Amino acid sequence: MTEELELSRQIEAKLVALNPRHMKLMSMTLETGYCLRAAKLLRKAEGNIIIGTGFPVEGTFETDGPVGAMALYRAMEKMGCTPWIASEPILKAALEDDYRTIPLAVNEPNKARAAANATLAQLRPSVILSIERPGKTIDGNYYNMRGKKINTDVAVFDPFIELSSCPTIGIGDGGNEIGMGNIYSSLQGLQIKASITKCDELVVSDVSNWAAYGILAFLDLWLGLELHKEISHHEQINYLINKGACDGVSGLRMATEDGFDPDIGAKLISEMNLLVQRHKTGS
Repeated sequence: MTEELELSRQIEAKLVALNPRHMKLMSMTLETGYCLRAAKLLRKAEGNIIIGTGFPVEGTFETDGPVGAMALYRAMEKMGCTPWIASEPILKAALEDDYRTIPLAVNEPNKARAAANATLAQLRPSVILSIERPGKTIDGNYYNMRGKKINTDVAVFDPFIELSSCPTIGIGDGGNEIGMGNIYSSLQGLQIKASITKCDELVVSDVSNWAAYGILAFLDLWLGLELHKEISHHEQINYLINKGACDGVSGLRMATEDGFDPDIGAKLISEMNLLVQRHKTGS
């Protein structure tokens, strides 16, 4: 095992260590090194990048997903790319003053496919990444973690992944997100309406936001981006709460992510950064 692959293994283990939704078991079905491989896809990226995020909860959007999307967005900008965040109108409105955004139509799958085709033709992205976005199930519907159908609240992003000719990355933490189609058969033992939408590289984590930092750890290793020193994890969550976000598990407008205090995510990010520093120094 190469040193970078071993680093990826260590990061991947940390991302699923708490295991609230059985992602530790799901990680074992993936070939080791998925964080490293996803990072390599982003390192090669140029021009436009599309990042889909936003999971509807209680009439708004949750904190998990957009935090990671914003961190990835800033990283890609630093690398000279032009990133875009695609989401439902409510999240688009929250982010559009500070980020380039793409609106997704709610509960209109046919329109979504046509819109995706048009956007792909216009932007010609070099990578498409989906982080914590609802994925289509085998019955063609969308469900939340409790198995409740949420079609009327979901803006469809699957066609961006399905119709693209560029590499695609999916990030999820429960099984009902875009990209989980890669391990669909393994998800059948869980109490979840699993997504069938596949991607080129799937990254799993206890909280999807954390996976973004697992990928970014490698961009930091290679390029010295050190995004964690610019805006803290707490600041990003508070930014979204002030824009109307809620916790995805409780549905409450609290500065948490999937029920976890932001201190937990911040500690994990620090631990992954420490692994990177040790790798750099060979200690």
